[in-house]
Amino acid sequence: MAGTDRTKKSEATVTPGPAVILVAPQLGENIGTAARAMLNFGLSDLRLVRPRDGWPNERANAAASGADLVIERARLFDTTAEAVADLDYVVATTARSRDMVKPILTPETAARQMRQTFAGGGQAGLLFGPERTGLENDDVALADAIMMVPVNPAFASLNLAQCVLLMSYEWFKAGDDTEATRIEYLQTRPARKEELIGFFEHLEGELDRFGFLKPPEKRPSMVRNLRNMFQRAGLTEQEVRTLRGVVASLTRRYPKGERPTE
Repeated sequence: MAGTDRTKKSEATVTPGPAVILVAPQLGENIGTAARAMLNFGLSDLRLVRPRDGWPNERANAAASGADLVIERARLFDTTAEAVADLDYVVATTARSRDMVKPILTPETAARQMRQTFAGGGQAGLLFGPERTGLENDDVALADAIMMVPVNPAFASLNLAQCVLLMSYEWFKAGDDTEATRIEYLQTRPARKEELIGFFEHLEGELDRFGFLKPPEKRPSMVRNLRNMFQRAGLTEQEVRTLRGVVASLTRRYPKGERPTE
């Protein structure tokens, strides 16, 4: 539960999304961890087709680690056809090729296709097979497309919860607008150009005084290199003040206009 914001209720973070259909899951623990993976990314429609150890299952509750909302709402079906009957678009997940003419999608593409289905007012679902054998061909035949994860071909097996997590994440990511990169500035802010220029001039003035920027013909390129280096650092206002303090501290023993003896 690390990182969970306990001020937010699970119900408030669940959004419309694809049904996760587990066909003949073998272990309650795997159902629970799959439920946990779903709720991590706001999914709650869990459908179980003939779970081997019956339902409800205490081991599933324990393994869900707080994803009770998903476990409590889980629905039980006798056949895969019944579980997908109300859906408009179904993606079957499999690790091996099938002798069927169907689109084979990457996880990212499958998520986009399901988003398009929802945008058009439809419902979508993801089919996952038993842990040991995967989906049967009759189950795959009910799907509109196949999703295959590009993994190490010498070790392509993913466990059930891993696969549910991967697809839940891709679904969430396809509709997420989180910035690719951000910095939390806390009590400071990005340095303004005038602050950077003031630091540059302070530093360069001291470097001139101490004879670093020579010979004269190389000074312009040396100054540009120094400025580019600090520009790339993306300094904050506080960092610029700290750097100016460093320069002042290092040169304080030599009054202005005085240079150290060689």
